[in-house]
This record gives sequence, structure tokens and C-alpha cells, in this order.
Amino acid sequence: MTSFLFISAIISGLVLLIWGADKFIDGAAGIASNLGVAPLIVGLTIVGFGTSAPEMIVSAFAAFDGAPALGIGNAIGSNITNI
Repeated sequence: MTSFLFISAIISGLVLLIWGADKFIDGAAGIASNLGVAPLIVGLTIVGFGTSAPEMIVSAFAAFDGAPALGIGNAIGSNITNI
């Protein structure tokens, strides 16, 4: 029964991730349309910030908790993944 719950949670998480990403991109396209700018500009600024926000929050909490190495590792790992 535990493996069923585990697999269900993973599938549910993936479905919600895809749904959320779709809504995020639709919202960014709407912002670009409302502002009258190219979607590329919104993608490079707002979407870029939105996708980097979790790493920035983790790094900030790590620094406040006295573990700056965790923040540095997070930044390096994020950049390697983005490449």
C-alpha cells in the first residue's frame, strides 16, 4: 500500500507541475500582450526571475541559518543545471 501512495504522489506532483507551468507561461504571455512588449523580453525577465526564485530563497535561508556553503552549492548546482 505504501508504494501505491508513493507512486500516486509522484504522478500527482508531475501533473500539478505541468499544469502550473502551463498557467505560468500563459500568464507571462498575457503580461507581454498587456504591456505591448515582445514575449521574449518578458521571458528573459519575469519568467527568468520566477524560475530562479526558489534557489534565491534557499540560499537566503541558508545564509541566515549560518550555512553559507549550502547557498554557494545551491548557486553552483543551479547554474550547472541551467547550462
